[in-house]
Amino acid sequence: MPFLEILDCRLEYEWHGPSSLDAPTLVFLHEGLGSVAKWKDFPKRVADATGFSALVYSRAGYGASDPVPLPRPVRFMHDEAVQTLPLVLEAMQIRDAILIGHSDGGSIALIYAGTRTDRRIRALVLEAPHVFVEDITVKSSEAARHSYEANDLKRRLARYHRNVDNTFWGWNQVWLNPEFRSWNIEEYLPKIRLPVLVIQGEEDNFGTLRQVEALERGCAGPVQKRILPDCGHSPHRDHPESVLQMITDFVNGL
Repeated sequence: MPFLEILDCRLEYEWHGPSSLDAPTLVFLHEGLGSVAKWKDFPKRVADATGFSALVYSRAGYGASDPVPLPRPVRFMHDEAVQTLPLVLEAMQIRDAILIGHSDGGSIALIYAGTRTDRRIRALVLEAPHVFVEDITVKSSEAARHSYEANDLKRRLARYHRNVDNTFWGWNQVWLNPEFRSWNIEEYLPKIRLPVLVIQGEEDNFGTLRQVEALERGCAGPVQKRILPDCGHSPHRDHPESVLQMITDFVNGL
């Protein structure tokens, strides 16, 4: 597995498809407990279907990337969007891209697009993004903590993360921090003029359709929404064929 050196931290990554000089690049930003490995073959399948290249990387504290000091700051997603992501794009010589963000990764994509004008980015694809904190998210984070301590969540996550305690507590402690209840990125939405595709599951236990409504209401650019029945917080895992087609159609329509 190759690594990038970003801000004195090694980040693992995978590349699929042609060079960034020969095709646009799909940049995959994983969920709060995600990693390169947890995406499995989905990024490659999207790259193959679209003819684009795909960059998949694990943020610090995830997968085989270096761990991070704990506790994470409440603004950790802002830090990822403003500090780390631009350096990743530069290091990989990304010239033309679509950001594909899942959950926390979707929020990072929104913060990035809402805080700068980057003409390299042509669109956003968001799976179950967080725009603000809801009660359902906090309750599910509490349930995840119980499962990690008392059930088999730690064992299951250890398949995808080298330092699983750093990964889990780095995510869980922030989402259960009382200060995080006021976290909200709606202020950035009016600055987003890019086309946006948002995909949300009706049975998502980490967020409701209010997140999608906030994007429709707040973004300055066109927002396409796809609401999937019988689908939880990970549409590309619950309905991979449908989501693959949605993303391919969206990309081809740009």
